[in-house]
Amino acid sequence: MDKTVNQKAWFLVLPVLILVAFSAVIPLMTVVNYSVQDTFGNNQFFWAGLEWFEEMLNDDRLWGALGRQLMFSGIILLIQIPLGVFVALNMPKKGFWASFCLVFMSLPLLIPWNVVGTIWQVFGRVDIGLLGHTLAALGIDYNYTNDPFAAWVTIIVMDVWHWTSLVALLAYAGLQSIPDAYYQAAKIDQASRWKVFRFIELPKMMGVLMIAILLRFMDSFMIYTEPFVVTGGGPGSTTTLLSIDLVKMALGQFDLGPAAAFSIMYFLVILLISWVFYTVMTNLDKREG
Repeated sequence: MDKTVNQKAWFLVLPVLILVAFSAVIPLMTVVNYSVQDTFGNNQFFWAGLEWFEEMLNDDRLWGALGRQLMFSGIILLIQIPLGVFVALNMPKKGFWASFCLVFMSLPLLIPWNVVGTIWQVFGRVDIGLLGHTLAALGIDYNYTNDPFAAWVTIIVMDVWHWTSLVALLAYAGLQSIPDAYYQAAKIDQASRWKVFRFIELPKMMGVLMIAILLRFMDSFMIYTEPFVVTGGGPGSTTTLLSIDLVKMALGQFDLGPAAAFSIMYFLVILLISWVFYTVMTNLDKREG
């Protein structure tokens, strides 16, 4: 018997497609247009081809910002993923304190990015900031505006404080999905705490941990507001990440062509790494299935 296919469901998807077109596809096409043209004002454009891409690939400034960005994202992942798992393992599983911990862990995620940067900018000041003034009183030379190491420590600790909760909540959700029968079997076998984590909890959390790694990588690789508010990319260019460098090029110098080529390469790098994460997650789900 022939089945009639109802296509009316596309009307429900249509608003989303229109929204995506206006918020993503059309701006992307505009950036592509700028990346292959040059302008001298008066809305007059001249074909430049791949000139801006070649210029960016040969620009030491781009590679320096990319190196700092990869280092920042790598440090963030190395700290936040183990720390988030550790917090999730030690959170209460049931009762009032479980709900309290979930709400408490969610609070940093609700703070806007610019407010987070402002909080840590004031918090780290030597004259009025609690952290900066306390360290200065202890004889520790801490000044994130002049010392590159202090600037890096500040933006890393700030991001860890802001986003570790996301990893912890995802890991906690993975732990809650483990049936009690697994723990009962491990108790009967007298398995150690490490073996319970290694062979029961960690495999069951791998799916959500891959999501956490993907989300944290994408966010840390595109971070702009928090480090810009705290350090402005300084001292010098030591904390000038890719996003900060791109904004300075596009808005500060008004080099629209190079900035457009820069942003497309930036987008392709994020897309490539996200595709790698997605492939790993898909293969992991097939293996578990």
